Amino acid sequence: MSLFDDPFRSDRRLTAGCVCGRHASQIEHDHAAHAQTLQLQQQAATTATASEEERYQGVVASAVMRAMFPQDAARRAFLKSVGASTALAALSQIFPLGTATEIFAQGAALEKKDLKVGFIPITCATPIIMAHPMGFYAKHGLNVEVVKTAGWAVIRDKTLNKEYDAAHMLSPMPLAITMGAGASPIPYTAPAVENINGQAITLAMKHKDKRDPKSWKGFKFAVPFDYSMHNYLLRYYVAEHGLDPDTDIQIRAVPPPEMVANLRADNIDGFLAPDPVNQRAVYDGVGFIHMLSKELWDGHPCCVFAASKEFVTTAPNTYAALLKAIIDATAYATKAENRKAIAEAIAPANYLNQPVTVVEQVLTGTFADGLGNVQKVPDRIAFDPFPWSSFAVWILTQMKRWGQIKGEVDYKAIADQVFLATDTARLMKEVGLTPPTATTKSFSVMGKTFDPAKPDEYVASFAIKRS
Repeated sequence: MSLFDDPFRSDRRLTAGCVCGRHASQIEHDHAAHAQTLQLQQQAATTATASEEERYQGVVASAVMRAMFPQDAARRAFLKSVGASTALAALSQIFPLGTATEIFAQGAALEKKDLKVGFIPITCATPIIMAHPMGFYAKHGLNVEVVKTAGWAVIRDKTLNKEYDAAHMLSPMPLAITMGAGASPIPYTAPAVENINGQAITLAMKHKDKRDPKSWKGFKFAVPFDYSMHNYLLRYYVAEHGLDPDTDIQIRAVPPPEMVANLRADNIDGFLAPDPVNQRAVYDGVGFIHMLSKELWDGHPCCVFAASKEFVTTAPNTYAALLKAIIDATAYATKAENRKAIAEAIAPANYLNQPVTVVEQVLTGTFADGLGNVQKVPDRIAFDPFPWSSFAVWILTQMKRWGQIKGEVDYKAIADQVFLATDTARLMKEVGLTPPTATTKSFSVMGKTFDPAKPDEYVASFAIKRS
């Protein structure tokens, strides 16, 4: 240990060896932990594949039985007389169940197997990222290269230029691209939400005594992009406290990987950012978590898996396989017991490039807040792929509220065009998730109820707005 290490820093060790005390060095500990994680990932992939094969076998056998016994009473009588196992054996003698199952599992031929999917290194992209090291793309017959990308404008441009087949995007981006906000309109889709919650407002340590937003006049804030939930939630939050986000504070777009450095350099006073940016600011001792975004709107969307309408229509089988792989990964990520293994898988330099402990604190919801507290919020970040149409309608109301889109807006038509709930519902069922039976719902943002059937009234109800 250096003589100048701070003994009161929770992220500093004062003794030799590793953190668990069972290894001679931290490097040896990390290697052992990584090996264990890989073993768990392989076991998970094997289990997932087995359950998928069993599901296909069940579907094929069921179809054959229905064909042989159109009358359900006859089928039940047959099964009662010979038993299920004997019936299956007899069926296999006269019908090639194994071959039929294999054909069914393969489905239609993929138009393209080698794909590039862009992502920004944040935990919002967890399903897209983890699907690579944990084998979900390969499981669905795809060879996907996930490409770490510098910022959202680059993600947008590379996807529009077809350098990427699909991408991790902020949920407002496919809506903005489709509507031509700031550019020519190009039809885009968002068939899966990558994460819900998972953001926070973080302030510089010097502002520990300025927790009341009314005292933030003149503050400089960063958000990842103009068309982002972060921008809309920050604006919503300060406006509800009487500040005009365009005149009383400054909001600038900063790529997430650069936010902590800007906070440390005193270029900004805080940010509403995706994780693990907030937790990294705490880890580095330069900021504290003022509040989690779920405290503003519990269950809000952040990022989405996005692809052009052209990709969806010209390569429908590849699109379905890619979407299914991501939904499959999302289903795995919903389980709390998998979160530590996921953190280990996505923390390395080619993905998030963060200490495992930072990613783990975000995904498990047990974290230091920078104010001396350890909080336990299991749903700090959650994963639910269903693209509610009402999410899109709310986003459009905020784009309208702040002058990003002009004139009349057909909220429902645009929402249904971009957020493809039908595709997602079908594939959610195939990976064992239960999709909602509707595509819209009402919810509350900072205590104010949003009715997706009355978007214009909602926009008009705000005292501070541009439209």
